[in-house]
This record gives sequence, C-alpha cells and structure tokens, in this order.
Amino acid sequence: MPQTPLTFALFGSVYQSADRDFLHQLLSCLHEKGAHVLVEEAYLAFVNNTLGKHNYALTSFKDLDVTPHFVVSIGGDGTLLRTASKVLEREVPIIGINTGRLGFLADTLPSYISEVIDSIYAGTYTVERHSALEIKTIGEELNMHSYALNEVALLKRDMASMISIDTFVDDEHLITYQSDGLIVSTPTGSTAYNLSNGGPIIDPVASVFCLTAVAPHSLSVRPMIISDHSKVHLKVHSRSHNYLVAIDGNSKALQDTTEVIISKAPYTVNIVRKCNKHYFDVLKDKMNWGKDQRK
Repeated sequence: MPQTPLTFALFGSVYQSADRDFLHQLLSCLHEKGAHVLVEEAYLAFVNNTLGKHNYALTSFKDLDVTPHFVVSIGGDGTLLRTASKVLEREVPIIGINTGRLGFLADTLPSYISEVIDSIYAGTYTVERHSALEIKTIGEELNMHSYALNEVALLKRDMASMISIDTFVDDEHLITYQSDGLIVSTPTGSTAYNLSNGGPIIDPVASVFCLTAVAPHSLSVRPMIISDHSKVHLKVHSRSHNYLVAIDGNSKALQDTTEVIISKAPYTVNIVRKCNKHYFDVLKDKMNWGKDQRK
C-alpha cells in the first residue's frame, strides 16, 4: 500500500442515480484505504441526500484546483465525457463506474468497485490512453471547452438547408461536403455519433481520425480515415449564414464566416481498465458486435 495517501476526486450524475448501498461501498472502501476523497460540489449534495447521516470525510470542490491521483466518474458515458473535459489537461486516470445505461466508456459495474479499488492499491490495473481532439477557430471565439474525447461535429441549424463544408487536410483540399454536417471523430468516438452515421468502428489505440458526413447529398461520399498527425481545416457555407459546432455533445452556434481547425490534442484521456479486459470483449458485450442473430 502506498505510503502517501491517494487522493480521489468524485464526479457524478444526479440523473443516473447511484443507489445508497453502492455509495456506502465506494466510500467505505476508500475510507479503509486511508484515501483523501474530494467530491464535486453539486454531486456532494446528492451523496449527502442519498446517504443521510454518515461519518465519511468528504471535501467539496467546485473547480478542481488540485491534481488528484485518480478521478472516479459515476454515471454513464456522458458523465465520463464531462469528467474527462475537467481533467484532460492533467491526464489524471479516470475510473468509470456505470450507473447509466450502455456504459461503453464507463464500463465498470457498481458491484465491482471494491475489486477495482483493490487493484489500484495493488498496482494490478491498466490505463488505456485515448487520443483527443483540439479545436481552434478563426473568427468567433468558442468560449467553451476546446478538447473532445469523442468527436467534433459541424451541423446545420434547426430545419435549415444543408450546408457546404470546404474540407482541407494539411492545407490540401480534400472535398466540399454537401450535407447536413460533418463529424471528425477519434478512434474512441468511432462507436458514438460516427457509428450512428455509418462510420467504421476503429481500434481505440489506432493513430487516426475519421471524417464522416451527416446525410451527404451524394452516394459517392463515404467516411475517410486520415492520420491523427493531420490538421483538418473546415470552412462552412450556409444559406442561414450560421451553423452549429458540437464538441462531445455540447453545442454552440457560429457564423459561417468562422473557420474551424481540428488537430490532435497534446493530452490523452486515461481510463482505468481491469488487466484482463479487452476492447473487443467490450464491443461484443455492449454492442453485440459480430453476434450471429440466427442462433
């Protein structure tokens, strides 16, 4: 067991409810290990309301101004994406506890939390390093988080006509998409919005991005895989003179005079996994990938 107490920061969703027994199990396990536990302010109110009177030493935070040893995300994949945005620049390992539905990224079941915490202290865990996207603009400022673990999507607004997206890769013109939008996805995000639009599933350790059009106005337009060392420069033309940029689901309207530049982020999102857990197993378990429906 480490000589210096480990610090864990807890982020959670008050909508994907964690039950009382699980919270007691998690906090008891950390207490027994002598861990220092920080809890996001809004989630701490939920924890206290769920547990009632308790004797756990929990420190509230609003903006995480210290770097914990580990972060625990309690909820679904959306909670993990939000958690990742808070700690990405510090590359803190994230333990994703699934109290939501699918739980593709946050794939640890609440019943396994003691086993996971034990593996942390025993050093018998692995860390998956997931590449992320960095988003910059020419024109309007984003005024929102500029990194994405899953994808960046440029989309038409509301019921507007389709948009044109001049797409340049390393300053070379690739194509002008005529479509409802364009998704630039990481390998991690390949099983999210990208997959819903006909994009491929990509091994999360692959050094690539995927460009997938949303409802393209051409049968010849197909997803494109490019090196993640590339810089993608996007210029939008819209009859409504604006469009949406969505970064891991958080969107902002921009004028079509604003250009978007996407490249590989200088940081990785680090997710804690059990040593015997493989990505292909997660695909089969969570998405029934490759399952013969005739059986």
